[in-house]
Amino acid sequence: MEQKKDSFVNIFLEREEQTLSPYAFRTSQTRGRERYQTPCELRTEFQRDRDKITHCQSFRRLMNKTQVFLAPVGDHYRTRLTHTLEVTQIARIMARALRLNEDLTEAAALGHDLGHTPFGHAGERALQKCYSPDFSHYAQSLRVVEVLENDGQGLNLTWEVRDGILNHSGSLDFCGASTLEGVLVKYADKIAYINHDIDDACRAGILSLEDIPAHLREILGQRHSQRINTMVTSVIRGSTDKDHICMTPEIADATDQLREFLFERVYLNPVAKGEEGKAEAMLIKLYEYFVKYPEKLPESYKRHIESASVERCVCDYVSGMTDRYAIQLYNDLFIPQVWRGR
Repeated sequence: MEQKKDSFVNIFLEREEQTLSPYAFRTSQTRGRERYQTPCELRTEFQRDRDKITHCQSFRRLMNKTQVFLAPVGDHYRTRLTHTLEVTQIARIMARALRLNEDLTEAAALGHDLGHTPFGHAGERALQKCYSPDFSHYAQSLRVVEVLENDGQGLNLTWEVRDGILNHSGSLDFCGASTLEGVLVKYADKIAYINHDIDDACRAGILSLEDIPAHLREILGQRHSQRINTMVTSVIRGSTDKDHICMTPEIADATDQLREFLFERVYLNPVAKGEEGKAEAMLIKLYEYFVKYPEKLPESYKRHIESASVERCVCDYVSGMTDRYAIQLYNDLFIPQVWRGR
């Protein structure tokens, strides 16, 4: 990575050498981008990736994508965007405490859900049914930054950020990402959603804090902030001066139990998830319509048909929709309008 000797970036790179853990990923070690870009004198490569992500269209659309509750009316329920911001904040706290590369951590965290479907995991299941069983939001997030964004040119992110985006999901026992910073995003993702989903479920009236098993509240904390602090501290204590990321055993076990509790009481709760079947059916119907009439795809998706299949392009379009856009488009295509005359 070429930089002028007097550039601000060199100051950042020297600071990394002086302050980062031996196990941290140095910006100077990046494998770089698929297409060359002239280095910036003010920002490191990972700082540039962070800015590319926060200014892209897919990032803005996250504000109107479901986290747990479908198209929530209340102003205080999490969306996919607020989830992403909470993940990023938690990840940076842990990265700083562990003396890892905060810029790499931040960029991967901000981009980790860019390819998430409308209606949360219900949308993911819909595309697994109608497009491919192998469809996943994390692989779609990678496709967004490599192919779909920036008028079809992709964001041209560094290899390490793309690696963190692709490998943020799955069991904590499987590291996946090639850098500790990427692994840290996986931990931050789970810490964030476990705790904010409890908060939202309580707000929705389908759960109370007293419903959480007493022994888990005793170990992890009685309040939202206490539980996050306990989990974050556990990761920091379990990972300090180590070449891997882990929680301390007691907190890891309690966190797993709390996640299982949420699956039983929230994620599979018919009150919270009663509309998901409708959402799946709606997205499948939209997918089938545009596969049949690909000429009606927006140009930004239709232009990829020559290099990919019609089905792939329709999947890209549907997965990129926001909740309300999908609902409105479905109404426009399939619901007859009331005749009002003149």
